[in-house]
Amino acid sequence: MTPKEILENIQQRAVATLNVSVITDPVIKERVDYICRCMSNRAGVRLLMSCLLGKLDKPNVDPRKPYTEIGGADSFSGRTYDERYLTNFINAHRLPVNPTTAFLTPTLRNINHALTTDRELVGRPRDLYKKTLELLEDVALQRITADVLFVETVRVLMLLRDEKLARMVSLLDALNRTEGALPLSSEAIVTLIGQHLACKNASRLPVLVVAAAYEVAGARLLETILPLNSHNAADLQARWAMWKSV
Repeated sequence: MTPKEILENIQQRAVATLNVSVITDPVIKERVDYICRCMSNRAGVRLLMSCLLGKLDKPNVDPRKPYTEIGGADSFSGRTYDERYLTNFINAHRLPVNPTTAFLTPTLRNINHALTTDRELVGRPRDLYKKTLELLEDVALQRITADVLFVETVRVLMLLRDEKLARMVSLLDALNRTEGALPLSSEAIVTLIGQHLACKNASRLPVLVVAAAYEVAGARLLETILPLNSHNAADLQARWAMWKSV
């Protein structure tokens, strides 16, 4: 099978067993669950998926050697699998994983040695990288097959995706139920915005605040707001991309 066909097969198997884990070993299962659900750093799960795909595509490689700089017949380019195949797969199935490769993160770039458990990757949280290396070793030492581990990883990611969608539906339903209620005072609105801006991982909120301000004052400013396109930054360039002068 091609890498694309491998990924689709993994996804279909994950769907078929969505609510039941395919792993019996509780230690390995806990590692997978931790890596998939570590929202502060998504590089671990994307690294794991890249290495597993490489192993499934070329069974002779060592999943702990996703760098061609290591040399030898058992090394491979994890970044190639990541960027060429995983990106489309992740986007197609809306998996909660970073949209860009894990191999350009500070922790994972410029490595020229095997990702063995006797080496420590400098990154946070420390347990994320520790457990990822342990899973790669589990595959290398045949404690678990790459396909079963991959199915479990995608299964947990799909559960996370569905949980997030369910929360969004619940929040939207709550908003619909408050339709027609008395509007908030100006002071209450400012307080709510301040609370949101103070929240962790609220980098995109300033973009929405500026967009809302332009929508209200657009006529007087002789500017019109454009649809908010997908972006991964809250800097000036990203904000300017949202509007244009009339």
